[in-house]
Amino acid sequence: MPSGVRSESGARHPRWADVPETEWTDPRWQMTHRLRRASQLREVIKLTEEEESALGSDDLFRVDITPYFLSLIDGDDPRCPLRRQVVPTSREMEAFDGWLPDANSEVEHEPVRGIIHKYPDRLVMLVTSSCTSYCRYCTRSRFVGDGQQNYSRTDWREQIRYIRESPRVRDVLISGGDPLSMARKRLAEIVAEIREIPHVEIIRLGTRAPVFNPFVVDDELCDIIEANHPMWVNIHVNHPYEITPELAAACSRLARTGAPIGAQAVLLAGINDSVEVQRRLCTELVRIRVRPYYLYQCDSVRGAGHFRTSVTKGIEIIEGLRGHISGYAVPTYVIDSPGGGGKIPVAPNYLLSLSPERAVLRNWAGEVSEYQGPAGYRSGTTPPLRLPEPSAPLPPSDVRTVSDMLSAPRSPAGPEGGGGA
Repeated sequence: MPSGVRSESGARHPRWADVPETEWTDPRWQMTHRLRRASQLREVIKLTEEEESALGSDDLFRVDITPYFLSLIDGDDPRCPLRRQVVPTSREMEAFDGWLPDANSEVEHEPVRGIIHKYPDRLVMLVTSSCTSYCRYCTRSRFVGDGQQNYSRTDWREQIRYIRESPRVRDVLISGGDPLSMARKRLAEIVAEIREIPHVEIIRLGTRAPVFNPFVVDDELCDIIEANHPMWVNIHVNHPYEITPELAAACSRLARTGAPIGAQAVLLAGINDSVEVQRRLCTELVRIRVRPYYLYQCDSVRGAGHFRTSVTKGIEIIEGLRGHISGYAVPTYVIDSPGGGGKIPVAPNYLLSLSPERAVLRNWAGEVSEYQGPAGYRSGTTPPLRLPEPSAPLPPSDVRTVSDMLSAPRSPAGPEGGGGA
């Protein structure tokens, strides 16, 4: 473990050695003492020429790093996986093939400002453009960190109105920016208003704040969650060095509210693109009662070109997890489709051949087996549910199923027709 990474709770960089514990563990103190300029960072980190160059640029995505997170960084090692996530380098200025200002076409799916509605039964509600610290690969760097583009009470009212008038929406993800960077009173008001909408069943909070400032998980936040169940919390953890005693304590407090906790990670070159790191990350998350949820392919956003990996690397990592660690510790590897198509799961090819009669499979160890299908099976015979109607009708499925595709007549353009590509 690098010298800058703490092995015990409460340790900090010598720069803040004299700060009283009551201040150090105050989330507001951490926010107001964030470091952003090269002159400040030099007191903690031996900056490289690439870092100095980036920090001196007028065209740089915002930098803000909490003292807590800076204390985890190895200031002598430019390859420190935590340092590379928050300290910019001149490589952010490099153009690359596939760069998109809005990689996931969120703006195209924004019926009102701050609502991203791609799926029938759920949507994202962006409530702030502020974060606790700023990840250098941020998918929303087009507006995050820009105080001029922050959301107002008028925006929140329009967002709530849209949700209220969209009865198919059952699940609302509150995001940003980071909702835990907001004033608690404002967040409480937003959550309470969403909870009053009858057809909204689940409210989720998406946040990376506990990694940068674990003290943000205080009694006030826990009270908001407990008062508005069912609520879920999804945190963002990229590397096992981020799992400190403070983060573990924050997750324990969240767990005691009754909210299920999930975690997402972004696959980042030179940071977590190895089976070893991902195995440790996933097992450590489970140990602190956090379920690995998604492993994201890095989006093609400005500044993130040097963080991107091949998709084959992501598949290799999943293959190195499946069967080697518990199934509930293995995240789903997804690519957020450029063009706004949503998350597409990608996995190793365990299904070698498929027909209604049989499936040929291989397991994590490479062993091949065959599952024989039942003779005479007919779908569509399951009786309808005899339960009270849900608060909102479930959206109809208009997606072709595997059975549909297998039973469809062969296309004349296929191999037998002689016209296949």
